[in-house]
Amino acid sequence: MLAGTIGAILTAATAVGFPAMDPPQVQAPSRDAVIAAARDIMAAAVNCALITIGPDGAPQARMMDPFAPEDDLTVWMATSRTTRKVPEMQADPRVTLLYFDRENPGYVTLVGRVRLVEDLDERRARWKDAWSEYYPGGPEGPSYLLIEFIPDRLEVVSMAHDIAAAPLAWQPAIVEFDRR
Repeated sequence: MLAGTIGAILTAATAVGFPAMDPPQVQAPSRDAVIAAARDIMAAAVNCALITIGPDGAPQARMMDPFAPEDDLTVWMATSRTTRKVPEMQADPRVTLLYFDRENPGYVTLVGRVRLVEDLDERRARWKDAWSEYYPGGPEGPSYLLIEFIPDRLEVVSMAHDIAAAPLAWQPAIVEFDRR
């Protein structure tokens, strides 16, 4: 009913001399601009939500303290081996990361897959002293486990970077990564 009413109003407005309104044309941002905006948002957000698929098939979200993304937007995080997310990621390595910048409204969604990393050299290289209370024994301790997230797709909306949802379509800027 509402759609019919809006359509009737627009038809009537055009009939009495108001010009038909087309949505504004927006030029898509370049791949480099989208990636640069993503980096800014990820740095401002500090934390991200890691979304896994639970054993019942429902999404499971939790806050993470990731490292800054690498050049290819690979993201490293850590977790305890005893958390629910470990068997969830072992069963289905497809995950999503979500970053949100509240100060300059914008978000980054990364869709990809994870790899759990046991390598001691990697664990030592990817350690934050602030984590000491959470992982007894530090990077050599038995509970410390690394998560390597490899993105397949990046989605960005950022008003500060003029990368916004397409008018009336609500579509973010998207970058696909060819990881084959």
